[in-house]
Amino acid sequence: MKKRWQQELYSLLKCFVFAFIIVVICRNFLFSPSVVHGESMSPTFEDGNKVILSKISDIEHFDMIVFHAPDQDANYIKRVIGLPGDTVSMKDDVLYINGKAYTESYLKENKLGATTAKLTGDFTLEEETGEKTVPNNSLFVLGDNRLKSKDSRDFGFISDKSVIGKVVLRIYPLNEIGLP
Repeated sequence: MKKRWQQELYSLLKCFVFAFIIVVICRNFLFSPSVVHGESMSPTFEDGNKVILSKISDIEHFDMIVFHAPDQDANYIKRVIGLPGDTVSMKDDVLYINGKAYTESYLKENKLGATTAKLTGDFTLEEETGEKTVPNNSLFVLGDNRLKSKDSRDFGFISDKSVIGKVVLRIYPLNEIGLP
């Protein structure tokens, strides 16, 4: 009887160890949770929202990423605007990437509530960073709440090595669960 109890305990312990190893591998190499702090991505994400990051997804234009802030001991969530080799500019609240105009529909709500004529001031990549194109292994990011966002206009390019992951799912608040 005692031997059977020990075998059951050993079997249960093996299950817990195996599950723990799987969780550690998934969290460190595949997916990770993160909490949004601040209002720089409002209304897309609000302070306190919880998201799941993919650590293996390719990053494309307009993806939202979480990365280690280059100017403080924190993590930021921003939208990727420029990839390596891109030119980026803003003129009359129209975003241009490699000379092509893009409509930023995710800014509609912020534009309606803006107290200034332009939500995003005019700029070129060269004016903001001294570079004509986004360098290799770098990204140019902007927050959706352009009037209150600390982003690449302030701290320049971010290293692709500082990226923790791409936002793939909002998990809190519960009534907003879903893809971003």
